Amino acid sequence: MSNLLDNITWRTLIGPHACFASGTDTARRYGPGFSPIVGFADPLTPDFAALTAYCAPGERFYTDGWPGACPAGWNIDAESTMFKMVWDAEIPAQDEAADAVRLSQEHAPRALELAELTNPGPFGIRTIELGEYFGYFAGDRLIAMAGERMTAGSFREISGVCTHPDFRGRGMARRLMLKLIRRERERGETPFLHVMRDNSGARDLYASLGFREYRETVVRVVSLC
Repeated sequence: MSNLLDNITWRTLIGPHACFASGTDTARRYGPGFSPIVGFADPLTPDFAALTAYCAPGERFYTDGWPGACPAGWNIDAESTMFKMVWDAEIPAQDEAADAVRLSQEHAPRALELAELTNPGPFGIRTIELGEYFGYFAGDRLIAMAGERMTAGSFREISGVCTHPDFRGRGMARRLMLKLIRRERERGETPFLHVMRDNSGARDLYASLGFREYRETVVRVVSLC
């Protein structure tokens, strides 16, 4: 497990999502419009110099697992830690969100609007192309969603989980997650996710669903000068 999850971003960007990425054999990023995330062959000594040619000044990216000094030509704009959590329970007995809508590119602007309002993590206008996304609507307004992002080996990330503030407390995010978990387990995949250290409410929810903490890592937001 550790060989994949400990550097899941890199494994994703050189593997299943290589078609969505650009970079070199030591550093890669998701392309513009996708989630602003970078990965490195060696996250402890990241090759930012190799990444520079693929980034624009002022672009901001998330990094995982890098605690070192700031490299020349880059800024560290924010820093915290997050937990990787891995599914460790039985497959959900039934589809908890059979009435959810499968999101497509026509829904991308509304998905981005909801993500910008609720800040579930790095998200772009094309992020929903990275996996299956499902949501709930109130009229034409997207009010809850959850989907998939990174993947390597048998691991599949659940990501973009969020609910509009006016509609929280109705269990929509929970049902959408259970739907994704069931679909992934039926495909033989192991769900995992990331959650920020200070988001204790989400951590408690994920633990109650059946996720266990795997490890805590440094997460930073960096930008090219």
